Amino acid sequence: MKIFSGLRPRLVFSHLTVIILAMGLSGLLLFSLLERYFLQATEDSLIAQARITVQALIPGALTAGPTVDAQAPLNNAVQQQQYGNLSLQTENLFPPDTATTDNSDLSYLSRASIQLGTQLNTRIRILDKNGKVMADSQATDLGVDLRTDPLAAQALTGQYASRVDSTGEVTSLAVALPARLNDQLIGVAYLSQSLGDVLAVLQDLRARWMLATAIALVSSGAVGLLLSRAITRPLRSLTTAAEAVAQGRFDQPVPARSHDEIGRLSHTFNDMMARLQAARQMQVDFVANVSHELRTPLTSLKGTVETLRGGAIDDLEVRDRFLETIEGETDRLIRLVSDLLLLSRADSQALDLRRERLDLAGLVQETIERLAPQAAARGLTLRAEIDPNAPAAWADADRVAQVMVNLLDNALKYSRPGGSVTVSVSATPERFALIQVRDEGIGIPAADLPRVGQRFYRADKARSRAQGGNGLGFAIAHSLVQAHGGRLWLDSHEGVGTTASFTLPPPP
Repeated sequence: MKIFSGLRPRLVFSHLTVIILAMGLSGLLLFSLLERYFLQATEDSLIAQARITVQALIPGALTAGPTVDAQAPLNNAVQQQQYGNLSLQTENLFPPDTATTDNSDLSYLSRASIQLGTQLNTRIRILDKNGKVMADSQATDLGVDLRTDPLAAQALTGQYASRVDSTGEVTSLAVALPARLNDQLIGVAYLSQSLGDVLAVLQDLRARWMLATAIALVSSGAVGLLLSRAITRPLRSLTTAAEAVAQGRFDQPVPARSHDEIGRLSHTFNDMMARLQAARQMQVDFVANVSHELRTPLTSLKGTVETLRGGAIDDLEVRDRFLETIEGETDRLIRLVSDLLLLSRADSQALDLRRERLDLAGLVQETIERLAPQAAARGLTLRAEIDPNAPAAWADADRVAQVMVNLLDNALKYSRPGGSVTVSVSATPERFALIQVRDEGIGIPAADLPRVGQRFYRADKARSRAQGGNGLGFAIAHSLVQAHGGRLWLDSHEGVGTTASFTLPPPP
């Protein structure tokens, strides 16, 4: 159904369904309990009334049936005994002498003046052992044989019996208690009472419960609408913003008005959108930088080739110089493409790292010896500081050497002649290997430090381009260290120098 296709109507419907089920089950249990309680209370009242009646009319007689409050015996004289709702009056009630007369003969009840009445219109009938009515509070069934009545028939066998009768619009509860004298069945006390008042109370309670249910449904519906609105409104904002992002627009942030799960989702979405916008800008800048870096050597190559075609190829000295230029630009293109491929593989986590237990002290010494001629040419000193307690690393030796070469190359480029570059190896508190490259160079301006590591970014653009840098060295080093599970960072002060530090995990 289309009406339930949205989240809001489904939330309201589920809310109302829970309320209806809760009210329905509670009402069912409550009314079932109340009905049983009222029926049991009415039955206990009838049993008590039956026993008082039997004790008053048949001295010494006992009745069978469920146990209720015991009653005191009654005197055989003009008297009145009330118990609960029962009012019993007797005159000229002269039971026969049980020593000389059959104690099961209740015919004397028909000769007595008996008035039975109750405030709840309880009908009381006393039957003899043959089922004949000997006394009737309504005086309509005197002398009638009730042996065909199932309730009376069961009581005449000595068993207590009760039932609820529904005749037309009248519902009543009847009980039949066998009466015994000297362990001999002498008759039955047959009592019945209308349940009209009980049913009226239950009906009134049902009406009140229905009204309460209706109020609860209206209230819960209003609360459900407000709650669903509070949930769906930010979701609609999220949907609109997501559609805008899908179209390439990042100008629709999601309002975050709360601190609950929806509010945190909105904050997270805004953060994700900002990251996507930054990533897109980086992609645009990356394409522009790659185009620029490729255009420069390609333009140089094209100009050199055109010059050679114009006749410079006949001059051997000019030809050799131009060929060296072509070779240099070709090498530059190869390095650029290789660096880009390496970064691409690192981004896609496709680097094939050949990890092994790596002696960093030996690797540092080899790297320093490799770059010593370059340092000497710049008037710099390369030295190593190895902590004897420094741990080994679990890493790819070639990739770690590439990281150190990139960091040392940057340190040599930006150091002043006569200075020194130091490579140290120590341990972190977590027992990771810590490698640091410190120089005494020009340092990095504080404004540029956060951007160092972005691809093609140069803090000193003119100096880097003149020396052949493409702004990818630190980005490559950062990606390689991350691929090993380590961390790389910079500490720099302009005019003092720069320290590049990175960590590597220990062997497992």
